[in-house]
Amino acid sequence: MYKEQELKPHRIVVLGGGESGVGAAILAKDKGMDVFLSDYGTIAPRYVEMLQAEEIPFEQGKHTMELILNADEVVKSPGIAPTLPVMQAIAGHGIPVISEIELAGRYTDARMVCITGSNGKTTTTLLTYHILKQAGVNVGLAGNVGRSLALQVARDHHDVYVIELSSFQLENMYEFKANIAVILNITPDHLDRYDYKMDNYIAAKFRILNNLTPSDAFIYWQDDPVIARQLERVTTDARLFPFGLHHLDSTRGYVDDDDESVVFDGSPETSFRMPRADLSLSGLHNLYNSLAAGLSACLLDIKKDDIRQALSDFEGVEHRLEYVATVDGVRYINDSKATNVNSCWYALESMPDSRSTVLILGGKDKGNDYSEIAELVEHKVKAIVCMGLHNEKLLDFFSGKVPEIRSTASIDDAVAACRELASEGDTVLLSPCCASFDLFHSYEHRGEMFKAAVKALLNND
Repeated sequence: MYKEQELKPHRIVVLGGGESGVGAAILAKDKGMDVFLSDYGTIAPRYVEMLQAEEIPFEQGKHTMELILNADEVVKSPGIAPTLPVMQAIAGHGIPVISEIELAGRYTDARMVCITGSNGKTTTTLLTYHILKQAGVNVGLAGNVGRSLALQVARDHHDVYVIELSSFQLENMYEFKANIAVILNITPDHLDRYDYKMDNYIAAKFRILNNLTPSDAFIYWQDDPVIARQLERVTTDARLFPFGLHHLDSTRGYVDDDDESVVFDGSPETSFRMPRADLSLSGLHNLYNSLAAGLSACLLDIKKDDIRQALSDFEGVEHRLEYVATVDGVRYINDSKATNVNSCWYALESMPDSRSTVLILGGKDKGNDYSEIAELVEHKVKAIVCMGLHNEKLLDFFSGKVPEIRSTASIDDAVAACRELASEGDTVLLSPCCASFDLFHSYEHRGEMFKAAVKALLNND
């Protein structure tokens, strides 16, 4: 009997049938494990087809607890909150819970560039990937963007992975380690997931430093007060590469005020500078993103000329300060990816100083504190259009801070209100500060609907 138990395959239960969950299931199957996938919602048809092709048993629309609670280990998709009944039952049975990233890390020796932050991580991840790809590196893109890391480890080997990691993904990582860890910034976000305690959110972000060695590197924004405070409490063996607007004694990426060049001090062999004007991405937030990506590339020994070229020809990220169209002399900008207040701050920072911006706010509030953008709103915004099912908090906070504020409950009504409020030379900026789930499936869906509504204005003219 004892020998039969010893020979029994390791049983992995995967919760969530999206990109990360299906990738984890396929990797576990390839490694000879007994795999079962369960999703309480509906699994997209393409993922159903993948599971069927791999002959992986699965269920959707329910959780069959007797098939879940016999697991040796559970792989949890990042969107599943630990407070849900299924997770509470798993915890009650003492079953270990890991992330897809943790599982994938067990089966690869590729170098890992891991990027997190409240804002800018998608742009920085895609920019870093762009630099490495253009330089001829066998590189994979994973995490919140790209394909499942686990699926790539199973079926498509790469020498380097560039991984965007949210706080949700970092929650269930234990032995996984980065070779280059990047924290861009930390501002209040997802506090509803963390008992509305900022310290819990910060601790989740700082898990990216777990297991770093002296040969690894930690890249971070030196002027972020939250990061600075946390570094007084948390130690790391990794080499430090802070970046910022100005040069301090330890700064490794900065702007030289004398000639407005951007300096990347990665190593004696790869350190270089380039004119700030040559960076393809404009705005202060994108300067920081470029510094972090450039330093990462330096540490991977990418040639200076390859880094310069890639930093100058990168085309940006959809739904992040994306120009849509000009209608009647009014520019429309899609910044739907701005799902928190700090991200909206950076968008407003890039707008003209005159009161010429009509700002669309609203969605699912995550415990937001709008005071962070109040000063910018008062200086730059002529009108606010609230777009959501529950606009009361926005109306209460911003009434009196702008000449006009409107409440709408659909994308068409919001765009129509903006057209009425904006004049030639103005900018309509969708930078909602909130998650999209009250009216839309995702921030991508919100951005696509906004772009469609704006282009409909062109077609109707």
